[in-house]
Amino acid sequence: MSGVAGRGDDRSAPGRRHRPLTPAWILFAVVAVALVVGLASLGIWQVQRLAWKEALIAAASERVGLEPVPAPGPAVWPDIVANPQAHIYRRVSIRGRWLSGQDTWVQATTDLGSGYWLLTPLAVDDGGVVLINRGYVQRREPGLAAAAEPGAVTVTGLLRVSEANGIFPRRNDPEADRWFSRELAAIADRRGLGRIAPYFIDAQTTVATAGGAETPVNPADGVVAPVPGLTVVSFRNHHLGYALTWFVLAAMTAGAALRVFYWRWRGQQAGAGAGGE
Repeated sequence: MSGVAGRGDDRSAPGRRHRPLTPAWILFAVVAVALVVGLASLGIWQVQRLAWKEALIAAASERVGLEPVPAPGPAVWPDIVANPQAHIYRRVSIRGRWLSGQDTWVQATTDLGSGYWLLTPLAVDDGGVVLINRGYVQRREPGLAAAAEPGAVTVTGLLRVSEANGIFPRRNDPEADRWFSRELAAIADRRGLGRIAPYFIDAQTTVATAGGAETPVNPADGVVAPVPGLTVVSFRNHHLGYALTWFVLAAMTAGAALRVFYWRWRGQQAGAGAGGE
């Protein structure tokens, strides 16, 4: 009798009901914790990105209403490349002469419909070349060439940085002179412009300078002028959605891992109960 009782006591001992975790279960736990921590960290990072993006949007929205400042010269170009967000959408003014015959037509969709942005290089008085987005046109017209605006001009507008090349089928084709994005380096290479500013300017106003007087530039008779001032100050801001996605994935991973361990514990309890009967 005592021997039977002793075996029964052994089956009901805590060590039998709660077997130590095997190496496989320990590895599972480590992987689960690492996944939860990693996913939660990505969520926190997206929250930080959200705060940064909202501050950037607020700063850009404020810049567009400020008085124009001189456009950055070559000495400032490296800083624009390194920190473009500190400069974009700043109102600037620049003076120079158009480089005629070097226009680039970039396909665009605006509130006025589908058409093109007309980009023309401007040789700046203090050195360098800056591409100017003179505005929207519905179709390509030779009459819109910059040669119709001789002499010095002063352009006021918003500073923008180079856009990335698109993906097929809306990928720039320099050889065919077909453009879908304002990719400055590729345009400069196609036009043989050499070193240009790492930014372009979305023109708001353009005036011609002659004899010390400044007058608005008017197109030739019968020529439709580019429509400036259509810049939309906008940023993609999906960081809140990304953050929620990562946090939900972290919670789901934690819940799944806890449920697996719960099933293991229930299985041990059921095995201990059956063994004790």
